[in-house]
Amino acid sequence: MDLFERSWGALRAAVAELPDSDFELASGCAGWLVRDLVCHLVIDAQDVLITLATPADTAPTVDAVTYWKVSDQPPAGDDPLDALIVRLAAAYQEPHLLKFHLDDVGSAAGRAAGLADPGARVGTQDEVLTVGDYLDAYVLEWTLHHLDLVAYLPDPRPAGVGAPPAEGLARSRAMLEEIAAAAFPDSFSDTQALLVGTGRRAPTPAERAALGDLAGRLPFVIG
Repeated sequence: MDLFERSWGALRAAVAELPDSDFELASGCAGWLVRDLVCHLVIDAQDVLITLATPADTAPTVDAVTYWKVSDQPPAGDDPLDALIVRLAAAYQEPHLLKFHLDDVGSAAGRAAGLADPGARVGTQDEVLTVGDYLDAYVLEWTLHHLDLVAYLPDPRPAGVGAPPAEGLARSRAMLEEIAAAAFPDSFSDTQALLVGTGRRAPTPAERAALGDLAGRLPFVIG
């Protein structure tokens, strides 16, 4: 649960430090600008609040890893919710309004996570899992979206807009390797493993050679 807050806090802090001009840049999510990604984070924060307020009294059906649905096909861009997020993000018009909304709802989600009982069970997306597993799953969400946020930002970046926390990167790689039922090469940094493994960029020829048979199974599109 501490790792959830560190990952979420670092991501929110990075958004808070972005200059307005960066909101019009591409993000690491195909088809989304930075402003669209930030709007998605607002929705994510609302989902956290809703889930933590949705207790369940049945046995868990998933854990932090099996919570994720995995595909080998990237989004086609025609999902109604994805399209709604783009329109909603444009409606904000001023980046400071998006920043304010993310800080407001995101801070509440962080406080709710800190107050929650990790052993309690909650329901979301027709599944049941413990609060601890739910928050652990979201470390992967925050880490990947932190990488998406900074993917195309120009250098030098503003102070406070850096990489995701190292421990969040390490935990996210471990979860991705559980999802893949295979380990990425030791020569891959955690960031390399996450970007290449989830299809956010194609492997270089050297990386493909190091991946061996795993290269043919990429990408692991997580949603």
